[in-house]
Amino acid sequence: MFDAVSHAVIGAAIEVHSALGPGLLESLYERALVHEFGLRGIGFMRQVDWPARYKDMDLGGHYRLDLIAENSVVVEIKAVQQLLPVHRSQLLTYMRVGDYGVGLLMNFHAATMKHGIVRMVR
Repeated sequence: MFDAVSHAVIGAAIEVHSALGPGLLESLYERALVHEFGLRGIGFMRQVDWPARYKDMDLGGHYRLDLIAENSVVVEIKAVQQLLPVHRSQLLTYMRVGDYGVGLLMNFHAATMKHGIVRMVR
């Protein structure tokens, strides 16, 4: 199931990137991507808040996941010159706190979308 959802999300991202190209803000790509999800029948949750906790203590803050596709794949959107190790760490943290096994890190600033996608499995 994860592979099918990942494949569908990647296809939607490629469509958005092909239409808009690099150079826009992350928020614009997110809006376009959720619209494309709707057109393709991909279920999603957007800007999902998870409480930040340490052991049994509420830290008073939260994590905010960009998207969760089909309640199974975390999608983190970036529009940066280059993905950094901290971006991968961020996605892994989101996957861990939400107990998700698969995540996609998508950099819409890449020249081609296929070079801007990192799929991570926990």
